[in-house]
Amino acid sequence: MAPSTPGRSNPGLAAGGCCLAATLLAGCEQLRDLAGGEQATAEAPAALYQAVPVQRRSIRIAVDAAGAIEPVTTVEVKSKASGEILSLPVDTGDDVAAGTLLARIDRRVLNNSLQLAEANLEVAKAQLANAESALERGSSLYERQSLSKADWERTNLEHATAKSAVVQREIQLENAAIALEDADVLSPIAGTVIERLAEQGQVISSPMGDVGGGTLLMKMADLSHVQVRMLVDEIDIGKVRPGELATVNVAAYPSRSFQGTVIKVEPQAEAVQNVTMFPVLIDIENQDRLLKPGMNAEVELLIAQRDDVPAIPNAALRTPEDVYAAGSVLGLAVAEVRAMLEAAPAPPPRDGEWQSPRQAGSGPPAGSRERMRAVFAKLRRGETLTAEERQLADAARRRMAARAGGRGPAGGRRGGSEAASPDANAPPRRRGSGAASQTGGDHLVFALRDGAPTALRVRTGITDLDYAEVVFGLAEGDQVLILPSASLVRAQESFQRRISGRMGIPGLSRSGR
Repeated sequence: MAPSTPGRSNPGLAAGGCCLAATLLAGCEQLRDLAGGEQATAEAPAALYQAVPVQRRSIRIAVDAAGAIEPVTTVEVKSKASGEILSLPVDTGDDVAAGTLLARIDRRVLNNSLQLAEANLEVAKAQLANAESALERGSSLYERQSLSKADWERTNLEHATAKSAVVQREIQLENAAIALEDADVLSPIAGTVIERLAEQGQVISSPMGDVGGGTLLMKMADLSHVQVRMLVDEIDIGKVRPGELATVNVAAYPSRSFQGTVIKVEPQAEAVQNVTMFPVLIDIENQDRLLKPGMNAEVELLIAQRDDVPAIPNAALRTPEDVYAAGSVLGLAVAEVRAMLEAAPAPPPRDGEWQSPRQAGSGPPAGSRERMRAVFAKLRRGETLTAEERQLADAARRRMAARAGGRGPAGGRRGGSEAASPDANAPPRRRGSGAASQTGGDHLVFALRDGAPTALRVRTGITDLDYAEVVFGLAEGDQVLILPSASLVRAQESFQRRISGRMGIPGLSRSGR
């Protein structure tokens, strides 16, 4: 290669420099276009929603809990007679009728006691006969004044003592006969032997004379009815009522379910791993003896069921706190959403309450307003209200509290700062009840009207937390919009602000050419 001459440019180097400059310029223009496109995308995001029609379906509300099978009736069998067990004709698992022989105790001592009681009774009867003869003689002598009063009283006492001895010996004889009968232990109920705790040849003691309670022979239970004792969380216990139907499943029979009924909700709670639980008893027919005590069971309590009702996904329901943020995703301004809600029909009032002016567009009827004035006049005079007047006054107080404490579009309270700090003296919030969240309420939705998203008021019935029954505001075939949640909307807005505020590419101007 020839050396370059000072003061002259190298043609090859100049050409390479021009190509490099052109390449750099093209790359910068491409990066600027990419940055501008990303910023344009952030400034004009696409609306993300899914239109879902109102369709008919079945909705069920159930409470699931685990428990264990246990007998409804359990009896501990003991012998009233003491002695050696001569025979035990039954074993565990045997079904026996009431009065069946369960055990036989040695009778020799009991027979001796019976014979002794009979002999003592004969002696007592003889002594009574002598005392009666002495009483007759003494009575005739005392009438002729040949017997002193003291001797007469002594004769009467001896007769009474002999008579009492006969009664005592009769009682002893009867007890001895009963004890002899108790040597045969009979089944107190019709049931199944679930546990045998004694064996043939064992010497047992009677609970009648043993301070330790005597010897336990066996345990019996009536397995024609069993029960499941399950623990239900305090959040769900408000849904459970006696008489409700329950479906019980056990691992031993995976393809079969057993039907039961709630018979009792225990009033005393139990703490299980720092969670408050309430015992619930489920009664189950067990004529086939398939369910055994101790089996683990999975119980489903059917709380409510609606078949073939119009329903929408729960994801389509909005609250007053997030309806305006959701509207922004659809490109609707706050004023537009507010105008839609004011024009939308409000659900009818529930039993015993009025609609607020914001919902119904007007206050109570004129006649009701006159009645309210009369009620408050009675209150000012200190007069006693009737039950109906107290109900009207309570409804008015609730309406005033709702107007004073309602929330505006952005979530802040009316007439105050949206950033106001919460009350430090307010009680701590408790966990919400699942029953309240699944029995329906008033909500807001976005639906398509003439192809455009429109905010509407709806009232829902029961919900299984996936779909909610629609009782007002929508008809079958209407399309509701499933939108991002409020937290997702806030995340998208934060992302857009971060993109729009991003610094330009080093070496390039943000303004562009």
